[in-house]
Amino acid sequence: MQVIIDRFEKDLAVLEIDAGKFSFIARDLLPKEACEGDVIDITINQKETLKRKKRIAKKMHDLFED
Repeated sequence: MQVIIDRFEKDLAVLEIDAGKFSFIARDLLPKEACEGDVIDITINQKETLKRKKRIAKKMHDLFED
């Protein structure tokens, strides 16, 4: 998925997520060098997601183990 940085409003970045649809996120969540007009790619990091799921499953197992 790609979004475009439309503009900055104080501490917020206004992102165009689809033609005519916008969303706001905290400006500090973007790279410091990000500028208006930049195209940002949003992807799912499958490797890190799997590691996180395994870590949470282990914690749940340890917590609720009989």
